[in-house]
Amino acid sequence: MFGGTSPVLGMIHLQALPGSPGFGGSLDAVVEHALRDVATMVDGGVDALIVENLHDAPYYPETTEPETVAAMAVCAREVVRQAGVPVGINVLRNSWKASLGVAAASGADFIRLNILTDAMVTDQGIINGAAHLVTRYRRAIGADDVLIMADLLTKHAAPLVERPVPVIAGDMLDRGGADAIILAGDDSSMPPSLSRVEIIKEAFPDAPVVLGSGMTAAVGEEYARVADGAVFGYGSKDESDMARPVSAELTGAFVRAWGSGRSAR
Repeated sequence: MFGGTSPVLGMIHLQALPGSPGFGGSLDAVVEHALRDVATMVDGGVDALIVENLHDAPYYPETTEPETVAAMAVCAREVVRQAGVPVGINVLRNSWKASLGVAAASGADFIRLNILTDAMVTDQGIINGAAHLVTRYRRAIGADDVLIMADLLTKHAAPLVERPVPVIAGDMLDRGGADAIILAGDDSSMPPSLSRVEIIKEAFPDAPVVLGSGMTAAVGEEYARVADGAVFGYGSKDESDMARPVSAELTGAFVRAWGSGRSAR
């Protein structure tokens, strides 16, 4: 999908959608805001995009309501039409069925799934991995070409029980159907530990390991030397205010820093 590169995946944080407490009343305005962020991200040099309903908090743990799915599909289709780069879908908190359905309907290329295997204690309660359902549903709707990029020990959560990280990674890849592993810190502002990235890469050198949080220009070069890609969202907004538009300056700075580290590998 990414031509063998170590991609930067720019986040398109949708404004609040219909049905969520913060919805402003106009889906057209949500789409317009998203497309402005798409242009900024793509012009800044990102390799792919992820469309996410960040501002729909508080989130449903898993299955979202029909109006959310419909609105996500409308927004995602417009992003796919404009982007010219691969596009992914993440319906928070862990709505795998909606993510796959939206991806299939919009022509997106992959999904991000926060919890694919294991059980995590989250701010939405305990969420169980459902790899057995995710992979079967993907087959049932004819979306086998939609890749699954899944978080290992997702952010804003803690495991119900501790298991060795390489064992979790192996289960995700070999038994859970993950096409790539995403590693995040404890919350969106924190990058994962370099040691955890190195542990996973040592155990599974051929598995794509993508960074899922805390990416800024200040850390991009260092992390690009060890990881296979980065989700860029937290560092893309002025003052890390997720309600603001994507900053062209911050996007360009991160892409340059990441490219420098990538070249040094």
